[in-house]
Amino acid sequence: MTASFLNVQVNNTPCPKPDLQPWEVPYVHFPKPLTYARAECSCTPVRYFAILSTQRSGSGWFETLLNSHINVTSNGEIFSVKPRRANISTIVNTLDQLYNLDWFSSASKNECTAAVGLKWMLNQGLIQHHKEIMEYFTSKGISVVFLFRRNLLRRMISILANTYDRNFKLLNGTHKSHVHSPHEAKILASYKPFVNATTLIPELKQVQKTMAKAVGYFNSTRHIMLYYEDLLKNHSKLLDVQDFLRIPRMNLTSRQVKIHKGSLSEQLANWNDVKRILNGTEYESFLSGDYRL
Repeated sequence: MTASFLNVQVNNTPCPKPDLQPWEVPYVHFPKPLTYARAECSCTPVRYFAILSTQRSGSGWFETLLNSHINVTSNGEIFSVKPRRANISTIVNTLDQLYNLDWFSSASKNECTAAVGLKWMLNQGLIQHHKEIMEYFTSKGISVVFLFRRNLLRRMISILANTYDRNFKLLNGTHKSHVHSPHEAKILASYKPFVNATTLIPELKQVQKTMAKAVGYFNSTRHIMLYYEDLLKNHSKLLDVQDFLRIPRMNLTSRQVKIHKGSLSEQLANWNDVKRILNGTEYESFLSGDYRL
């Protein structure tokens, strides 16, 4: 008996050319992961993005909103792990893995990913290696989402309260930076931090300076500027984000519950001192303004 063999041919038909405007071409990619085959998703174009932010500025909440989109994978604060940002080589190797879709996290999608990125805090090597990172962003066609907080006093309160909970673990011995129930939020909000009134204004100025420096370093990227307060008050801003990432519009949702809300006078142990220091300064507006959610 003569053996017969099937003549199997692999179809290497190239992907159809996407309908793009000329300016979009550098920002559209067709990654080929080393750890799996994209299969039916291989012809789905992918946009790369990076959320540049500061701690306690709403980036965690914002990222859960993005990840509720069926085609978005935002992989979290991956450079919070120090060895990954030890030098520019480890940073680039980590980014290469992520943007090639070889980075696996709870945000990874089974559906066809159309936008992939991360959130990156300014103090996690971003400022230190800004020149090389800017070159990387440019060469890879990475779009930047700046996400900051307008009211830096509220941000400071959130940082102090989060640090306190990290040490004392108010929720049954467990530290949580973000919560999913009003009950948990109420427990964490019960702690009223004490703000050092003497160093308050210099610290606010330093945060502003760092934010301005980051914007200056990465301003020539394709970018969008977002503020936490604006996202809270106007959810149509989320449509702007989806349009910026060139993904289909969807209703984005998050299970996170805001911890600190209401009057600042109810959130600070030394409210009168803080009010006295900021009255009549450029930061006086930080004393007012409430989020009603």
